[in-house]
Amino acid sequence: MEGEGGRPRAVFMAFGTKGDVYPIAAIASALSCDRKDYDVILITHSAHKSLAGSLEARGVHFIPVSTPAVLSRNHGSSAEDSGELPFSMQKKAIRVGHRKECLSAVEGIFGDGPSLEGDFILINFFALEGWNLAELFQVCCVVAAPYVVPYSAPSSFERQFKDELPLLHRHLQESPLGKVCWSDVIHWMWPLFTEDWGSWRSDSLNLSPIPFTDPVTCLPSWSSLEQSPLLLYGFSKEVVECPGYWPPNVHACGFWFLPMDWQFSCAQCRERMLHRSAYLTMTEDLCSSHVDLEHFMKTSGHSCRPIFVGLSSIGSMGYIVNPRAFLLVLKAVTERTGQRFILFSSGYETLDAAIRLMADELPNPVQTPQSDCAGDFALLHENRLFCFSGNVPYSWLFPKCAAVIHHGGSGSTAAAVAAGVPQVVCPFVLDQFYWAERMHWLGLAPEPLQKGSLVPEDDDAATIERGACAVMRAIESALSPDVRSHAAEMAERVSMEDGIAAALKILEQQVLRPRGGDG
Repeated sequence: MEGEGGRPRAVFMAFGTKGDVYPIAAIASALSCDRKDYDVILITHSAHKSLAGSLEARGVHFIPVSTPAVLSRNHGSSAEDSGELPFSMQKKAIRVGHRKECLSAVEGIFGDGPSLEGDFILINFFALEGWNLAELFQVCCVVAAPYVVPYSAPSSFERQFKDELPLLHRHLQESPLGKVCWSDVIHWMWPLFTEDWGSWRSDSLNLSPIPFTDPVTCLPSWSSLEQSPLLLYGFSKEVVECPGYWPPNVHACGFWFLPMDWQFSCAQCRERMLHRSAYLTMTEDLCSSHVDLEHFMKTSGHSCRPIFVGLSSIGSMGYIVNPRAFLLVLKAVTERTGQRFILFSSGYETLDAAIRLMADELPNPVQTPQSDCAGDFALLHENRLFCFSGNVPYSWLFPKCAAVIHHGGSGSTAAAVAAGVPQVVCPFVLDQFYWAERMHWLGLAPEPLQKGSLVPEDDDAATIERGACAVMRAIESALSPDVRSHAAEMAERVSMEDGIAAALKILEQQVLRPRGGDG
């Protein structure tokens, strides 16, 4: 896909869950609207194809990759019992197919001729294929993520690197200012040297198996030092400290919030937002199912605002083993405290099934409306738990809540910070533990909640009791005057930031072809 009329190409390659991919897509969308002289492409999982229409409307070409966004083990059965390949072999087969699709997609974009001034590939941390492909097609590579690096190098990494690649280690240690250096490697690039990229680079891409080395001699390329890679972070410096030992070309832009219309599961509401210039404020702007959510939040007789509970993709990743136990913990909390909750199931079918089963057990189950909206609901636990399978913008919902219980995803954390609402964070994996600890350290949340308390694997009475007590203690702490005050203060401090605009400005300064340039 040669740039139309000699137009430079901006390729955004992002893999992972919605929280990993959507912020990158938001930057692509903003760039396409700002720079009409660019061809903008997003390469991601076909699981995110719901974005395609909104992206195409903004001039971004969507290229799907068939590999799954999430890999999770099948709890309760072994590969031997099911006759399937072991999990490790399944992952390897998926990885081989994934890399073939990535190569095919990028080859279709850059493979017809020499690169143009301003061409680049922007990747997230789960799309390191893009780094190698940028080297193959000789275009600039930019890294972007809405969170700090979600993994750390093994403690033995530098020693092994120095033993096996002493010349390259010295080469990177002695790099002049502004060039790729050891701090880049240790901060985020180290997986390129430890994972099995070498055979793919040499066998499929005809590159040196080791980055920054000559393909024939495998010695460091002394005559062609590359610039230190541009790394854009989508968080606020008010929330995350940026230490001096980070590479020099790392930039914290501010939080990357999504376009409002992307945050509706309902096509009707999404379409309305596409034609609105202001944020959603009036109930009449909502479809019927979203109106039911609004009604629950304003139900007469309840002076306290509800508490939001949402774990996003955690269910699909295999971490909610017993959805019924999760619902029973919330039931116990409502019975003890009188609190009302809004639970977003995030389309996790097993949790939705448990909700429907529990609703059917009620004497007078609420009949949810059938419509073209995906956001049908159920009311449980004496109408104190509103279970919602759809989505609405957090920027609209969170300010109406007393507190937010979430998994520590970067998007949920950012939305809660911006809304100035207290948080209870229950981390499960990767960067979620960082956000949970950071929110507590800043006084925006109590100590992180253990996952076994909120989503226990067993649903016996004693386990549910322990979980409910832990959740109640966390809520009581989150609703304290100190936490509420800190949350409001932090929201005020980040309110003037525009992370997407800041990211575009940095790309304009360091990567994009000058406006009006002819390539």
